Amino acid sequence: MRRATVTRVVDWCDTDAAGHYHHSSVIRWVEAAENELHTAMGLPELYGAVPRVRYEVDYLDRLWFRDEVLTSLWVENVGTSSLVYAFEVEGPRGPAARGRMVCVNVGSRSGQEPGEGGPPPATPWPDRVRELLAGAA
Repeated sequence: MRRATVTRVVDWCDTDAAGHYHHSSVIRWVEAAENELHTAMGLPELYGAVPRVRYEVDYLDRLWFRDEVLTSLWVENVGTSSLVYAFEVEGPRGPAARGRMVCVNVGSRSGQEPGEGGPPPATPWPDRVRELLAGAA
């Protein structure tokens, strides 16, 4: 299984009024790891072509201002036109969050304007992309 891991530090803007990380910080860290994975796999064309259709997180521990955070992301499953990533966010005391993100390939239709026939339809993965993604699972 191929993983991408990024290191970040919890910034002041990542915290909420209680002083620990805000739930919205996780998606930014996960997307940074996703970008690293796409780059390492030679799949820059996935940027903007695989919108999220489901995102779930289990929050396991608090992270505080200036904590170092490791976020790992990997391909869990590849469907005909969908992709499931799993991820883990680890802080100084161990796992802080775990989750999954489901994406759907819409290919070049990702920039479709609203009102042009509804949301873009899912598109099967091109063979090369599917092979690379399946090989990473």
